[in-house]
Amino acid sequence: LILRQTLVIQLKQQHQDALLAVECGYKYRFFGEDAEIAAKELNIFCHLDHNFMTCSIPTHRLFVHVRRLVSHGHKVGVVKQTETSAIKASGTNRNALFTRQLSALYTKSTLVGEDVNPVCRLRDVEEGACGDLVSDPPDSFLLCISENWDKLKKQLTVGLVAVQPSTGDVLLDCFPDGPSRSEVEGRVLKINPVEILVPSDLSEQTQKLLQSIANASAQADDRVRVEKRDSALFEFASAMSTVTEFYCHAQEKGSHSLSSVASLESPVICCLGPLIQYLQEFNLERVLRSESSFRRLSCASEGMILSAATLRNLEILNNQTDGGVKGSLLWVLDHTRTPFGRRLMRKWVSQPLTDQQSISERQDAVQEILESDSLTLNSIRSLLSHLPDLERGICCIYHKKSSTQEFYLISSSLSRLGLELQALLPAIQSQISSSLLRDLSLDTADLLAPAHSFLKVLNETAAKSGNKTELFSDLSGFPVLQERREQIQTVVNEIQDHRKEVRLMLKAPALDYTAVSGQEVPCVYVTKAVSRYHTPFLVGRYKKLLQLREQLLLDSQTEWTNFLEYGFGEHYHTMKRAISHLATMDCLFSLAEVAKQGDYCRPEVLGSQRQIMIRDGRHPAIDLLMGEHNQYVPNLTELQGDGRRTMIITGPNMGGKSSYIRQVALICVMAQMGSYVPASETRLGTLDGIYTRMGASDNIYKGRSTFMEELSEASEIISYATERSLVILDELGRGTSTHDGIAIAYATLEYFIRDVKALTLFVTHYPPLCELERVYPEHVSNYHMAFLLNEPDVTTDTDEVQPEFITFLYQLTEGAAGRSYGLNVARLADLTDSILHTAARKARELESIVNQGVSQKKDLQAGLCYEVFRVGIP
Repeated sequence: LILRQTLVIQLKQQHQDALLAVECGYKYRFFGEDAEIAAKELNIFCHLDHNFMTCSIPTHRLFVHVRRLVSHGHKVGVVKQTETSAIKASGTNRNALFTRQLSALYTKSTLVGEDVNPVCRLRDVEEGACGDLVSDPPDSFLLCISENWDKLKKQLTVGLVAVQPSTGDVLLDCFPDGPSRSEVEGRVLKINPVEILVPSDLSEQTQKLLQSIANASAQADDRVRVEKRDSALFEFASAMSTVTEFYCHAQEKGSHSLSSVASLESPVICCLGPLIQYLQEFNLERVLRSESSFRRLSCASEGMILSAATLRNLEILNNQTDGGVKGSLLWVLDHTRTPFGRRLMRKWVSQPLTDQQSISERQDAVQEILESDSLTLNSIRSLLSHLPDLERGICCIYHKKSSTQEFYLISSSLSRLGLELQALLPAIQSQISSSLLRDLSLDTADLLAPAHSFLKVLNETAAKSGNKTELFSDLSGFPVLQERREQIQTVVNEIQDHRKEVRLMLKAPALDYTAVSGQEVPCVYVTKAVSRYHTPFLVGRYKKLLQLREQLLLDSQTEWTNFLEYGFGEHYHTMKRAISHLATMDCLFSLAEVAKQGDYCRPEVLGSQRQIMIRDGRHPAIDLLMGEHNQYVPNLTELQGDGRRTMIITGPNMGGKSSYIRQVALICVMAQMGSYVPASETRLGTLDGIYTRMGASDNIYKGRSTFMEELSEASEIISYATERSLVILDELGRGTSTHDGIAIAYATLEYFIRDVKALTLFVTHYPPLCELERVYPEHVSNYHMAFLLNEPDVTTDTDEVQPEFITFLYQLTEGAAGRSYGLNVARLADLTDSILHTAARKARELESIVNQGVSQKKDLQAGLCYEVFRVGIP
């Protein structure tokens, strides 16, 4: 026990930030402070054992408990016994403690391997019966961030590398950012990492941003894990040295060359170096060598820009109520059947296309799936049902961490898909007209061809049971195992020959060996009184037999690892491409499912024209949530870049203004994804980005007031928006006094009309802003959300002013609304009558004062406050 505790202390000194689970017989034990933490998180008993706190878990439940600890943000190390009894008994250290070594480390982003992804029974995996196992999130990215401050230019440049070890995806980016860190925030929201790696000297602004993101969820298992590393590792010289050493030895097919990696921007190198070192601790660094896995995160030529504020305000990926998926655009569009298709759909939603040809190809595919009665398309989609996570499966194999059960499951699934697609090839060529669908199907069938050979090497029964000593059906390609088997058979033959000699010596022809202590029991049981005898020859041969069998286990494990590396490794990139094709087809079928909903149309996406025309447009999520019996009121939208490109929208509170502007933006996102949209007719020019400023909330973690948050977002939109962008501003200026708010809103909107020239939707409760239609009649139109005034203000004999009562029509109508009728909302909120009457009377008094104070444009612009200049608004 003392020796074991000493070993634990030594391992703990090497891995102070990890909870160590140490293999001890048929249990894994935690010791000291680790035991107290594990017992609390796992709700198990912790007790004192020889002045050392300890708790334990069964060996077969290791994967469940490791996942639970990791989900709560802990790093967990698994320490396994690396010696076997027979080999140890023949060695010089036979009386010493069994050697134990750290075999694996796990965090939220590194749950890869058979210890944490066991495939105990194939049927359970296929049916999704996982019991109390903590499931993987859709994405499990590890994000590394570096910062470089240029003192001369006074410019911050951020480097970013995100890797998903479970799938092999790697994202790179390098970009300038401002004090608000909006660019970092937008990328973090798109990547949705479960773990972030940062230098210890990270700037205060970025720390506050990451803290706000990490604390966004009330559930501990949903929070992002942030790990700080020595800032020296993020310095360019140190990072470049790591990168050079790592890539100069990369000789594997499909690997990055050192020259290609060294040409990356220095902030990216400063991320890549520490990331390599970090993943080496988990033996997961291999994915960083793969040339096909690197992808640029933000590239103007590849996708529409959706800022962090846009992703939040439009509820693209999550709703703003509880942070869940339901009610978001992703929820509307995601009808995928595979885990890898689900991950790709998230990418499609967060980065719509800007290339007109690519958009058209997706639309053609969706239209054919929607309208065709071909059984071939139904057959292809049915192939995507009940598949395991092939993308994560092949990556686990690529890391050489796969169990035989998982390998067999993944390989058999790939082989079946390949064979069934091959059988459909004639029908695909003759019946499918969409070039995208046809090319994907034909290419996938060819790419999956090598999968058939994987299964030929394996013994199916042994693979399903995890028996590696009987795993390979043909040993001609495994000379080491063949030799070891022959050695074992030689010893067995010697033992059998020895039995013949003993029978003759004792004149007992029926004498036989009796197996006990866990060995197979003979048909005729013996009593306790039976005596056992061992000849010196038998003792020596049996000892040798045990050593050879244990050595066979070790050799089998080595050969299995080599098979994963060389037998499968050279086909990894081919299989990954095939699965990518399957994911694309899954997403196209999903969009076709969306298009089946009533009154959806194929949008006409034009190239260079600056316009948006949506007839009978509806909000996709609200339309779906309300159902058929509560039809969402459709509306018309017309914006022309060279004509009326700005809509000023007024109207009563709760009249539907915010829902309307959101629906316009969401329809544009759907159209450029290649999806059908909730409208009777849609025509738009390709947008390069959508920028929004909505809501009225502060940001405590960033140290910003409500008004400061408004102006910061407005400033960023001014910096990034172009004449090919869609800009949505909802009630800008309401975070400060009325005069300053009107002044800022007026000046900002005028700047967008005159200088930015973007397609703009501007929602306001400030009537003076409607004057801009008179100032810029060619470019500005006033609209309001229609309503019926059921009970206008009435003054009674007691001089008591009654608040109005209105009925919302939710119909966009030309012209400005004179008032916002906020007291109607106060009535709906059940404020007492005395408060309503006092408010109505006071509103009358203030209305005349405010109208007098903001009657002239010069006075409005003079009211701009100092806050505007602090955030950089021109």
